[in-house]
Parts: sequence; structure tokens; C-alpha cells
Amino acid sequence: MTARQASMIVDKDFVISRIDDRLYGSFIEHLGRAVYGGIYEPGHPQADDQGFRQDVLALVRGLRVPIIRYPGGNFVSGYDWKDGIGPKELRPRKLELAWRTVEPNLFGLNEFADWSRAAGSDVMWAINLGTHGADEARNIVEYANHPSGSYWSDLRISHGYKQPHGIKTWCLGNEMDGPWQIGAKTAVEYGRIAAESAKVMKWVDPSIELVACGSSGRGMPTYPEWEATVLDHTYEHADYLSLHTYYGNAENDTPTFLGRSLEMEDFIRSVTATCDYIKAKKRSKKTMMLSFDEWNVWFHSNEADRKLEPWQVAPPQLEDVYTMEDALVVGCLLIALLKHSDRVRIACLAQLVNVIAPIMTVNGGAAWAQTIYYPYLHASIYGRGQALVPLVQSPKYDTKEITDIPYLESIAVYNEEHGEVTLFAVNRDLDNALPLTVDLRSFSRCELIAHLVLEHEDLKAANTAASPNRVAPRDGGNASVDGSKITATLGKASWNVIRVRISD
Repeated sequence: MTARQASMIVDKDFVISRIDDRLYGSFIEHLGRAVYGGIYEPGHPQADDQGFRQDVLALVRGLRVPIIRYPGGNFVSGYDWKDGIGPKELRPRKLELAWRTVEPNLFGLNEFADWSRAAGSDVMWAINLGTHGADEARNIVEYANHPSGSYWSDLRISHGYKQPHGIKTWCLGNEMDGPWQIGAKTAVEYGRIAAESAKVMKWVDPSIELVACGSSGRGMPTYPEWEATVLDHTYEHADYLSLHTYYGNAENDTPTFLGRSLEMEDFIRSVTATCDYIKAKKRSKKTMMLSFDEWNVWFHSNEADRKLEPWQVAPPQLEDVYTMEDALVVGCLLIALLKHSDRVRIACLAQLVNVIAPIMTVNGGAAWAQTIYYPYLHASIYGRGQALVPLVQSPKYDTKEITDIPYLESIAVYNEEHGEVTLFAVNRDLDNALPLTVDLRSFSRCELIAHLVLEHEDLKAANTAASPNRVAPRDGGNASVDGSKITATLGKASWNVIRVRISD
């Protein structure tokens, strides 16, 4: 039997897009230990005078996260942002109904703006369109962004923030089609309140960008009719439409799990088509961009979460412990986003710390990187520049749910400023290495910088506080370069980052 082989052609003139840095965004919700015990833990040995954990900040800074969505998520649909501003001793403790916890409101808008600046990230604020509406929407924009001379901007100044926060990107609610959502709405109800809120928000600050809620998942019975109806109302007000998706492997079917990124691509294509239908229907000159502002692997913690007692402060909710297998899936999902970066301009790995997250902590103790941290890190650091069309030849396989899954999942990014091309590649084959040749025919001469590999013999291996480096990348892959040709053998079930320097 002939050994499996794969090939790829990359041409610098065949550009998908100039990648928006915000493709590598993330998400912090007032859920579980994402905030309390995650990014904020006064009294921790590594907390600063604001209670920000410096060990966590160091891991976040390492990722170069450009934008972080906050404060939810399902949480936001019952959240009064005014509870989280002003003197902490006057802030109310409230029952948080989305996740059935107690919210102490010790961390809010101003603290998150400070923390985001310390992390080197911009804020992507989600407003409450569940229990609130247009009036609160305009007020929070005034508080956050207006310089001075009005009630809400002067209130911010009285809280110690003379300079406005200048929050650029705002989400018009969260998953408003979901029956689990506080104040869930029909598409028409949501479209109307989103349009009216958008209108007054931009009247307060015309420079902001707005994200309208798409379906909370492609499995929703109203999908994609929801998108079409919502856009009918919001197309000229919103700048982005959101997509959310999570994948799991509860049945332990790894070949299918590794193919889920093909479903993500189908999701993006169908939402894009819906947006373009409404563009044509309205005879609009504007092209609606996409914000994939929740995506990740999520399934490990489901059983543990069912056993939690309600009405705790920051219980350990949604604390998935990620495996090598999960890291491969996250790598494939990142490649899928890059393939569609002409329309997906913002994406948020959900979430950032403790809650289905690449970073984990122990209250009062250590912080460490989970397995999924590494493909996210590599894509964020080396995936800046232009995404190039990948012309791939690869053997394929079928599963009971998905057919024609290529063993090679790959894309190339050209960073002209740094004179580098980076190839991201996953070998989905669980049993065999995959020989790969890459033809960089439009680049005259190339020199290998590094071939990073993330792999482990045990696909269920995970990093823990006791063994934080059990699954970690190594610089020692076998890629070689001859002129403009790259040859490599990708190890079975491996994530690969091959970087080359371009010499003209």
C-alpha cells in the first residue's frame, strides 16, 4: 500500500485577507472562577495592590490577546453595570440567576478596564439587552467613553477615572434567541431593541463598532432565519454579526472530533451567505463582517457542574481539564478561522482563565498553561499578517458523521514586515506520520527559522498544577528548506508550526 503523503502550494499573490489582530481575542465572564480566583484575587501572594494576579497576567501577556469580551455571556442578560462601579463597600451582593451563584460586585467596569490595560488588551463590552434596553445602553457608553461635562461621564471622573476608557467594540446583548437567556426574545423583538440601542449608542459615540447577536448555535431551530430577521432590523446599525459554537467528544470518537473544524467552516459559510442575502435585499453597499466571539472545546466539566450547590461565590464551574486531543482540535479551529479571515474579523476563545480556559489557577496557589494554550499562543504570535490561500492535496478519511476529512489541516500566513512565512499544520492521522511538501513558489529563497511541534503519545494527557509541562511544545521538528521548497514529516496526531525567513 502506498504511504500517505500531502502537499501544499502557497503563493503570496493569492491572499485571503490581511488578518485582523482581533481574530485572536478571548473572553472573561462573571462565571465560576474566571474573575474571582482567576484574574482577580486580593491577598494572593502574586496579587498587586488592585488584586490582579501577576502570574495570570504574565500568561495572558504571553498570548498577546488583542481584545477581551466582558462581562458575559449569559451573565450579562441580568447584570446591572451600575452595581460594579463606585466604592466597593457600597456595591450590592446579588443573586446571579444565569449560573445560580452570588455576585459580590467587587470587580466591574473600571477594574476590568484597568486589568485589560495591564494585559495589553482592548475591551469588548457586552451590554444587557435581556433586562435592560436602549436607555442603559446609552448611559454606559456615556460613562465609559464621554470625556466630561455630563452626568455619567462626571460620575466616572468622581470614581477616579478622569480619562474616558474609550471602549471601541460593543456587543448588543448575548445569545438572545436562547430560552436559557434572561429576557430571551424573538428575532423581531431582539432586532428592534438592538437597532434602537445601537442608534443611541452611536449617537453618544459615533466612533464605536457594534456586534449584533446571531444564533447562539447552528443547531437552534430558528437558525439561520434568526440571522436574516435580525439583520433586517440592524444591518445599517451593526458592524458585525456574532457566531458561537463549542465542540466536545463525549462519545470518545477522536477521528470525528478532529473533523469538527469542517463543521465550523460550514457554519461560517452559511452565516456569510445569509449576511450577503440581506445585503442584496437592502441594496446595501456595506458588507457585514463576522465576530466569532465564543468558540472552544467544552464538555469535560459537564458532569461535575451538575453536582455544584447553588448560591456560592465563584464556585469551580466549567473547569475543563484539556488534553492533547483537545489541543489538536483547537489548532484545527484556529486554522478554520484563518481560512475565513476575510469575513471573520473578530474571534474570542471562550474563555481565558479557569472557565473552559487555556489558563488555570489554584486559589492562593499556582497558575499554569493548559494544552490548548499552545496552539492559541502560536497562532497569536506567528499568525499576524496576510492569510494565504492554501492549495492542499491530502488523503482523506470518513467517519459516521463527517466525510472527506483531510488528514492534513493547514494554512500559511505571510508577515511581510518581518519577512516570514509561517505554516500551521495539524496531522489528523492517529496512527501514522504524514510526509509533507510545501511549494513556496512565489518566494525566491527561504531559510528555516524553527519547526515547533506539540505532540504526546497519550492523547488524553493533560497539564495540571503538579505537572504543568506534561504537554508542551518543542522546537525540534524535522522540517528542512531547499530554495522555496519545504519538506517535513508531521508526527501522528501533531500540531506543527513551521517558520521560514524570506530572502529576496
